[in-house]
Formats: sequence, structure tokens, C-alpha cells
Amino acid sequence: MEYILIYFAVISLITIIVTFYDKKAAKKWTKHRVPEKILFLLAIMGGSLAEYLTMLKIRHKTKHKRFMIGLPIIMVLQVVILWLILTQGFNF
Repeated sequence: MEYILIYFAVISLITIIVTFYDKKAAKKWTKHRVPEKILFLLAIMGGSLAEYLTMLKIRHKTKHKRFMIGLPIIMVLQVVILWLILTQGFNF
């Protein structure tokens, strides 16, 4: 359980940094943006809650329906998967 918490803390921190970088890049540069695929990959890897809250806080991509609907869907799926792992182990 401890390793799971450390993993989510690390991936969340990475996701927050990348999201802040993309926000800054959106204001200053157009060529150095983070691809949306990378933002979604970080969310799928476990950074969905951090990414969603960061985007709301810094008002980044909040008008993009794919993020404002997709990230909560990813969060729900992750909670279900985590619950299955914690309650049934890897035998599902």
C-alpha cells in the first residue's frame, strides 16, 4: 500500500509540473507545447486527479470538453481498478 501511495504522489507531481509547463508554453511559445496525448497519458498513469485540479486552478484547457469530461471518466475507472486490486489482489 505504501508503494502505491508513493507512486501516485510522484506521478501527480510530474503531472502538475507538466501541466504548469504547458500553460506557460501556451502563453509564450507555440512550438514547445506539451501534446494532449502526453497529458492524457499522465492522467491514465495515475495523475488524473492532480491534472484535473491543476487545470481548474490555473484555468488551463477548461474549455476543452475532452479534458473536462475525459479526466473525470479516467478518475472513476482508476478508482474502480484500484478498488479491485486492493480487495481482490491481481486475480481479477
